[in-house]
Amino acid sequence: MCRWLAYSGTPLLLDALLYKPAHSLIDQSLHSRMGVETTNGDGFGVGWYTGEDATPAVMRDIGPAWNNRTLREIADHVRSPLFFAHIRASTGTAVQQSNCHPFRHGRWMWMHNGAISGFHLMRRDLCMLVDPALFADIEGTTDSEVMFYLAVTLGLDQDPPGAVARMVGVVERSGHEHGVEFPMQMTVAVTDGERVWAFRYSSQGASRSLFYSSRVDTLRTLHPDVSYLQDLSEETRLIVSEPLSDLPGAWNEVPESSYGVVQPGADGMFHFTPQPA
Repeated sequence: MCRWLAYSGTPLLLDALLYKPAHSLIDQSLHSRMGVETTNGDGFGVGWYTGEDATPAVMRDIGPAWNNRTLREIADHVRSPLFFAHIRASTGTAVQQSNCHPFRHGRWMWMHNGAISGFHLMRRDLCMLVDPALFADIEGTTDSEVMFYLAVTLGLDQDPPGAVARMVGVVERSGHEHGVEFPMQMTVAVTDGERVWAFRYSSQGASRSLFYSSRVDTLRTLHPDVSYLQDLSEETRLIVSEPLSDLPGAWNEVPESSYGVVQPGADGMFHFTPQPA
């Protein structure tokens, strides 16, 4: 499986979250506490928005994140109000650049932790459901990328939660047709550059870990002596596969079968149910 984080808020250097926290994503690439694998070294990726362009920049590589000099250089110099970062532990597909997350299509970015169980059985069927106009954009061989393009096909531009729900419905239907009892295991983050949606769901009801950060004003009240909290806007939020620190009150578990949206104004948490396409 994998580990990931999504950040939205006050513009920060990538270094502030990728390297500096006690249990940063780089630390998790070697010492994950909650993942299926302790080590996540089958590639990595980061994607970010500059605020000047609607489409994100994406940098991906096949080596481990912990010793990549290019990532270290970028993290010290790139500042963004919204970025994704992902470290990969392959579930069977090849370790190649086109299989590293996040995936990008137009203004959208997508990353995933989990797997479609029995993907090799249903891969052809699922790929045939992708809009033919989009199919040529699929570069890799992962279930995660097929999930993304299915969601785009099923209306991601108009209704992100509905598109993801329909995508899961399609995957579960195909899985059951191929005799797979529990086809879907996922925590997914997707963004259009303005809002971030995060989903936690599995067919078995035992999903991989996912957490979101508490409100900044709450954290300032709890920890008035933590200086970096003073520089963050009230809109700042983090969504992570596992907490980056042990700061009391900082992290909240996303409920099973739920999705949240981080957006200007009030954020929201909602129940997630797959839908027929």
